[in-house]
Amino acid sequence: MRLVTLEDVHAAAAAIAPHVVHTPLLSFDSGLWIKPESLQPVGAFKLRGAVNALSRIPSEDRARGVVAYSSGNHAQAVAYAAKTLGMPAAIVVPENTPQLKIDATRAHGAEVFVVGITERESRAYELVEERKATLIPPFDHPDVIAGQGTIGLEICADLPDVATVLVPVSGGGLVSGVAAAVKSLRPNVRVIGVEPELAGDTTASFAAGELVRWDAHDRARTVADGLRAEPSELTWAHIRQYVDDVVTVSEDEIREAVRQIARRTRIVSETSGAVAVAAYLNRELPAGPAVAVVSGGNIEPEQLASILG
Repeated sequence: MRLVTLEDVHAAAAAIAPHVVHTPLLSFDSGLWIKPESLQPVGAFKLRGAVNALSRIPSEDRARGVVAYSSGNHAQAVAYAAKTLGMPAAIVVPENTPQLKIDATRAHGAEVFVVGITERESRAYELVEERKATLIPPFDHPDVIAGQGTIGLEICADLPDVATVLVPVSGGGLVSGVAAAVKSLRPNVRVIGVEPELAGDTTASFAAGELVRWDAHDRARTVADGLRAEPSELTWAHIRQYVDDVVTVSEDEIREAVRQIARRTRIVSETSGAVAVAAYLNRELPAGPAVAVVSGGNIEPEQLASILG
């Protein structure tokens, strides 16, 4: 299995540069900077991988469009990228996707299909067959992983003495790309994945040394709706190669991290985006400057009000 290389990530950076934001590092406290991917045009890091993957579709295939399945942020990203690059898009989302993310996906011109939480992949493959479209999975694709890896390039450029990078984990595309880039540029930097305790399948896999599967309904219990997927064979290979550790955080720790991010940096984070900061606040970490990737800010207003209140 071929892993994404630093050259792949540099090529992705060139491809996506006209369409994504080089997000800044914002001071959280004396030891932590946050990387607010909530500042992307779709409010999440997923735009990086989506633009890179769509930009590499051959011209003769573009008219048939793209299909994606997603819990929300990848849906918006593919819809936005398809609109920007002139392709039709069909997106399959599970029924527990926040309405905010469904509405935003439709607003970008995509056709949205809402299905049961265990049916999103099968329906997407049906649409690919029906339309002869190109599938853009949320994480299980080298072009998607390379696009997410551009975050690692930016972190190393903006904070050369970084010691630890904390990254949310769901399907593993983000942590795979970031870790591949960071470890290639700074082998001594520790890359730590973070996930909710209620969706701690990657932590269990890391401890076991092999993929451990959790039932989708169990993973759906967490408030972090963007972290309910599980790694693929491809992302697991990257995690094993490049990631130093994976830790979990509790539901209360996630909510408190959303509050702390808002109060200390004036940035809105969705619950999924806050897990890296939750780990910084509640787990023992190596000494030295740390960066937490705040992966997105697409949170329902009612949920944000409840957490901040």
